[in-house]
Amino acid sequence: MPGEDEPMAEQSNTGLGLDYIMSLENVPTKLHPQLQIFNDAGVHTDTVQNSGAYALSEADNSVRIDSFRENFKVEVKRLTDSEMEFDIIGVDASIANAFRRILMSEVPTMAIERVYIANNTSVLKDEVLSHRLGLVPIRADPRLFEYPDNEGDDRNEKNTIVFGLHGRCEVKQSRIKVKSDKLKWLPNGSEFPSEDIKPNTASTKPKTFTSFSCSQDSLPEFSNDSIGLTYPDIILSKLGPGQEIELEAHAVKGIGKTHTKWSPVAPAWYRMLPEVVLLKDVVDEQAEELKDKCRPNVFDIEDIGKGKRRAKVARPRNCTVCRECIRGGKEWEDRVSLRRVKNHFIFTIESTGALPPEVLFAEAVKILEDKCQSVISELS
Repeated sequence: MPGEDEPMAEQSNTGLGLDYIMSLENVPTKLHPQLQIFNDAGVHTDTVQNSGAYALSEADNSVRIDSFRENFKVEVKRLTDSEMEFDIIGVDASIANAFRRILMSEVPTMAIERVYIANNTSVLKDEVLSHRLGLVPIRADPRLFEYPDNEGDDRNEKNTIVFGLHGRCEVKQSRIKVKSDKLKWLPNGSEFPSEDIKPNTASTKPKTFTSFSCSQDSLPEFSNDSIGLTYPDIILSKLGPGQEIELEAHAVKGIGKTHTKWSPVAPAWYRMLPEVVLLKDVVDEQAEELKDKCRPNVFDIEDIGKGKRRAKVARPRNCTVCRECIRGGKEWEDRVSLRRVKNHFIFTIESTGALPPEVLFAEAVKILEDKCQSVISELS
């Protein structure tokens, strides 16, 4: 028996075992066409730029600071109050992805963290209502506030924003909607008395859930731009006849890594710049067919004289890589090539409203800079 086992082990070690399996019936030899990687896909997107990675081939692919400074560019293509589209040129994909992750999880904002409910007779449970309140974007500059002290109860004007909400549907009234505009900023802090400490006499002012030393609207940083909500028409709940909601919502500073309600973007994403190349001249009827096939309107037709017309790539940025232009047989794959520019990224930031998108990106750059300084200090 040992003699019979040895050839089998030798067969497996030499790779003949795989050949035996592939020779069996009903064993697929290749992937289904829908699962195959086509030639126009973004293959080999990872890059290696550390010094010595290609030492055996006598090539240096490391990043040099002078080359980076010469080639690096940021070009803003579109900017509104809530959205910005810009190009990052001359960086590695890891840098673009670092900005994306920092924007989503490490740039701080203000969001409702504690909700004190005095009365809730709506169909929404207290926990569901509190969760909905936490996701309401707040128009307040988080750079003007401090992070809350989790170990203490010092909730003051420097780390807490208080909103009050009171909505009631009268008995003979039809159903009403309680929207986010019902949340009113309370610059003097909480108005609800704390349950753990009660006043000794009727003349003593009851202790509340905050300890503000001054009114927030008296601070110079809020004199020109008061605290409010980004969107006043968000439906929080619906009240039927006789139902009522009365509560206080306290917002504090946090980051999206802790909870997504503190994420300042929705969303932040990027894509490589498409590169569409015509490998052959596409003329006359074929040019018209190519232009009609492309829904994003990437191609135009130019007159080249003598009644001849030729297709040209006019707007490669519009390309969504839907591959419609190369459908219809191998002849179209030989005419059009879809590629990516690996160091050119189209970046889009959509702000939730706490800060403008251009400020969010600047804050992300500062956070990445601080991370780099921490690494340098640890290595030195």
